Amino acid sequence: MDFQVGNIIRMKKPHPCGSKEWEILRVGADFRLKCVGCGHQIMVARKLVEKNCREIVKQ
Repeated sequence: MDFQVGNIIRMKKPHPCGSKEWEILRVGADFRLKCVGCGHQIMVARKLVEKNCREIVKQ
């Protein structure tokens, strides 16, 4: 998949707030993701994002 800053992605498992959608804020060896539901930000390894991403919802 081609990940770019600003994309909204849908992950396999939901965040504790209930949302499965994340906005990409930074791309590299690590991704910075922002939960669309509650606004919580996390840093995740690229490998985990590629493994757990279902689809790119909005480009």
